[in-house]
Amino acid sequence: MKKHLVVALAYDRLCTFEFGCTVELFALERPELGVEWYDFAVCAVEPGPIRALGGVTLQAPYAPELLERADTIVIPGWRDADEAPPAALLALIRAAYARGARLCSICSGVFVLAAAGVLDGRRATTHWRYADKLARRFPRIEVLADDLYVDDGQVITSAGSAAGLDMLLHLVRRDYGARVGNLVARRLVVAPHREGGQAQFLPRPMAHDQQGRLSKLMDWLRAHPAQPHTVASMAARAAMSPRTLQRQFADATGLGPVEWLIRERVAVVKDLLETADLPLALVAERAGFASEESLRHHFRRLAATSPGAYRRQFAGQAEAGR
Repeated sequence: MKKHLVVALAYDRLCTFEFGCTVELFALERPELGVEWYDFAVCAVEPGPIRALGGVTLQAPYAPELLERADTIVIPGWRDADEAPPAALLALIRAAYARGARLCSICSGVFVLAAAGVLDGRRATTHWRYADKLARRFPRIEVLADDLYVDDGQVITSAGSAAGLDMLLHLVRRDYGARVGNLVARRLVVAPHREGGQAQFLPRPMAHDQQGRLSKLMDWLRAHPAQPHTVASMAARAAMSPRTLQRQFADATGLGPVEWLIRERVAVVKDLLETADLPLALVAERAGFASEESLRHHFRRLAATSPGAYRRQFAGQAEAGR
C-alpha cells in the first residue's frame, strides 16, 4: 500500500513560518511512533527561485503536476489576500478536489481555496483579520471567524499562523488517533489540542496575577478530571469570585469554565478509548462524567461520533503503533 503523500505548495513571497510548520510536521521521519508515516514533498507553483519572508530563498524540487498524485495538499498563507491566485493553480486545486484529495489551508491560504470554488457551501475559517473580507468576497462560504480550525471533511481550514499547527496536529490525530497525535505534539513541545477560539487572542486587558491563577487552576483541573467540580469550587480554588472566573475563562479561552472542563474530559475519554480496554462506565468515572449517558451525550456533541465508533476506529491504530 502506497504511503499517504502530503504536498506543500510554495510560491513567491511564501509565509515562512506556516510553510515551516508543515515541513516540521510531515517531512521528519518519526520511527518512534511505530506507524507508516507520510511521504512529503514541496511543489513549486511558479517558476524560478521562491522568495520567502525573512530574505530566505527556496528551490522547490517538484513541478505543479505533482498535485495530481497528492493525497493531502497544504496551502500556507497566500501572499496577498487581494491578489487573485494564478488560474493554472486554481485549475489544479479543482482537479485535486474532484478526485478526492484532502485540501488544507493556513491563514490567508483560504483565499486560494475560495477562489478555486471548492469552499462554496462549506464552512471555513481564516485569521480574524481576514474573516470579514472572506465573507464579503465569497458569500457562499459559511465563515466561522472564531474557530482555530474548521474540519469540513475533505477541506480543512485554519486561522492565522500558529493555528495552522493546531490544524496539522488535528490531521495527524484524524489519520493516526490521539495517541500518535499526542506523541507528535510532545516532540514539538506544544499542546496536543487547544480549546477555545480566536476570540481568546484578541486584545483584552487581564491582570498578570489573574492570568497566573487561571493557568494554575487549568493545570490542576487537567490533573484531577475525575473529581467533582462546580463553578463555585473552581472559583474558590482560583481565589476568585464565580463571576470573575466566568469572565476570565471567557477572555482566556473563549469558553465558560464548565464547557472548557467538559472538553478536557472528552479528551481524557479519547485517550482511554484508544489505550485501555475499559467498560464505558469506568471510562466515564475516570474522566469525571457522572454517568455513561452524560459521557455519550457530550462525546457525540464534541467528537461527532459515538464512543464505540471512536474506539473501533482508533484502538486498532493505537495497538498497531505499540
